[in-house]
Amino acid sequence: MLPSPADVIAAAHRLRGIIERTPLRRSAPLSTLVGTDVWLKCENLQRTGSFKLRGATNALAALSDEQRASGVVASSAGNHGLGVAHAARALGVQARIFVPATAPSVKRNGIAALGAEVDDASPDYDAAHHAAEEYARDHGMTFVNPCAGEALLAGQGTVALEIIEELPTAHTFVVPVGGAGLIGGMASLIRAVLPSARIVGVQSELTNAMSASLAAGARVDVPVLPTLADGLAGQIDDEGFAIGRVAIDVMVTVRETEIAEAMRWLACEHDLRAEGSGAVATAALLHGLVPRLTGPIAVVVSGGNVDDAKWRAITE
Repeated sequence: MLPSPADVIAAAHRLRGIIERTPLRRSAPLSTLVGTDVWLKCENLQRTGSFKLRGATNALAALSDEQRASGVVASSAGNHGLGVAHAARALGVQARIFVPATAPSVKRNGIAALGAEVDDASPDYDAAHHAAEEYARDHGMTFVNPCAGEALLAGQGTVALEIIEELPTAHTFVVPVGGAGLIGGMASLIRAVLPSARIVGVQSELTNAMSASLAAGARVDVPVLPTLADGLAGQIDDEGFAIGRVAIDVMVTVRETEIAEAMRWLACEHDLRAEGSGAVATAALLHGLVPRLTGPIAVVVSGGNVDDAKWRAITE
């Protein structure tokens, strides 16, 4: 279900020169607020604007020549699609990305600009996911899951590898959670290298499929509602739930107003443009929602793709 630490290290070598090694910045104001050192892993500064490039590139690199020749299909709230489109262009692979009609235009337009076909006819993320799976089956193409698969998770795990290389004493990792691809990939390395570390997952209260499922002890569906954290929206599947049970020590949800405040705070204090899903982990610390904090703390700012109008409405 999870890749091995060796898989994550191999992914890091494979991705060298393709992805950015994003900054790990100490946040003095957040450190003062919580009473221990806090560091921000700035994946919003990654090429394509999010960590998703890591897993998507590693997943496409693992395909056979035959699979590459047949093309790939992906479902995405936007950032995974950008990662797949970027990797597909680099490898000369045809790509078709299914996104919900509500996906931010900066993500839809970015996918198209990278040369992938975009299908935005689905009303929400889950419908886009089902449409993508069906299209891949019907056309003999490879479906690149946004949250599962050992190659994809190994690529996402390189976020943890970079953090640990720079901050080997890290004791708490605070990570946004959608379908569990990022936190699962990171946990595959953290559990092996830093077994005493705590892994905290964070969602919006309106994208709380993982939180509700963990609380219930079984996978449950949640309402699909408008949210600032569009990158975390949608249900989780059985594999995602299984990953969450292994990877997450503490699960936290934040309010939409708290997400907006975190976006403003990151802009004002650190000159960082974070989308809603990228700011949820910061929001959890800003509002004192993570119990029994022990530092050093690494907080993942997972993405920065937000439409200009929404950004101005929140930050100005």
